[in-house]
Amino acid sequence: MTITPETLALAADTRNQIRSLSDQQVRDLVGAWVNAWQGLEPEYVASIDDVLTEQANGYVSQAKVRANTRLRQSLEVTLDELQGLADQANITISAAIPQAVTLGGVGATAIIGSQLPPGGSPLLTTWDRVDSKALAAIVKRSTQQITSTTRPLAADAQRVMRSNLIRGIAVGANPNVTARRIVKQAENGFNGGLTRALVLARTETLDAHREGSRTAALQNTDILTKWVWSASLDARTCPSCLANHGSEHEIDEPGPDDHQNGRCARIDKTKTWAELGFTGIEEPEDAFPDARAWFDNLTDDTQLKIMGPERLNLLQSGQIGWDDLTTKKSTDGWRDAMHVTPVKDLKSLAAPR
Repeated sequence: MTITPETLALAADTRNQIRSLSDQQVRDLVGAWVNAWQGLEPEYVASIDDVLTEQANGYVSQAKVRANTRLRQSLEVTLDELQGLADQANITISAAIPQAVTLGGVGATAIIGSQLPPGGSPLLTTWDRVDSKALAAIVKRSTQQITSTTRPLAADAQRVMRSNLIRGIAVGANPNVTARRIVKQAENGFNGGLTRALVLARTETLDAHREGSRTAALQNTDILTKWVWSASLDARTCPSCLANHGSEHEIDEPGPDDHQNGRCARIDKTKTWAELGFTGIEEPEDAFPDARAWFDNLTDDTQLKIMGPERLNLLQSGQIGWDDLTTKKSTDGWRDAMHVTPVKDLKSLAAPR
């Protein structure tokens, strides 16, 4: 049950592979949204200019803005464009799922193999022997989730745009500045759809990757004991992921169930060499990193960046413990996930000094 330096290197390599896959999705989605907005923006500029001509004493009423035909038409065209982008996002994200699952399965197999003693490889069931029906089931579940999440994306983004645009306008001294500000608000609403698509791409692709890992592990339950929550230990790691790092879970348990955009991974852990029937062989020491020791060795500035001042003070003063830093939350339309516990909740948990 030793996680070796080779195990950690393989886990890092698997992380890099799935990150590359996700990064390509991001490039494709951002490119599609940017191109779409470049086509829409000139018409919004013209629409707002048209609205501003109806000003009276430096103000355009909400009723006049709402009644402007050109602006209404621009919003209708935008809805069609957003729907096309949502459909394309569905295709882009779903297309990567089979590869993500396979990467998870192949990576998990290599990670398990790295912990076996010399001569232990015959014990390992490799990914290419996993039932193809299991792979198809994971892909089906993932694509259904992606479809249900992208479906309302277009209408929601257009609703935000409409809210930003259909309101009274105080023109001010410079109508051009006013127009640019309003069009920028419209762009922000438009790009809200992109933000949601990017979160969906990263999260669902990584979850499919994790499910591939779990499927590979389920083929090897006779040689495994638990899986370990592994956070990416760097300055971007959140307190919740640090708190969960190193926790052990049953092999059939899905996860890690970290927050959206989370980067955590599962590392399956084998039984001891003695339990596997290999006696008289010295097992190496476990190389899995300790998150608390890692955090304690960071500079003060980096610790502050990760925790924030109030949370860090509560932790360092002993008023809260590491386990208090993470809280399970439920989100409609998505799985339960571990999130950073809000400071206000930590204060209510704080023990007196």
